Amino acid sequence: MECLQDGLVRSFLTATIHIVTVYAFVGSKREGTKRGRKPGRKSKSDMKAKLERSRQSARECRARKKLRYQYLEELVANREKAVFALHRELDQYRQWAKDIDEGKIPEGLLKLIEEEKIKKSENE
Repeated sequence: MECLQDGLVRSFLTATIHIVTVYAFVGSKREGTKRGRKPGRKSKSDMKAKLERSRQSARECRARKKLRYQYLEELVANREKAVFALHRELDQYRQWAKDIDEGKIPEGLLKLIEEEKIKKSENE
């Protein structure tokens, strides 16, 4: 039992010495050796230049944003045109299917078949 107590006492003393050493090191640190930028040391011309750079950056950002939105609007418009064209084509196919069900041969269908035959013969 005494060996266990002696070991605990030694561990406690070692930890205490370590803590005191750390505090002594921190306390001996020189004052006034801060790193980084020091507040309040900028001149008015530096601040004006920084403000102008910031304004210029904001103008450029707004211009890029405007171009990006114009591009996206154009992209959406093109996709909408494609969707409308596909709707018209789908309606045409539905009408042809209805005509075929009624026993009629749609004129547009005959033209489409002829065009496909021509394309097929050209590829061969």
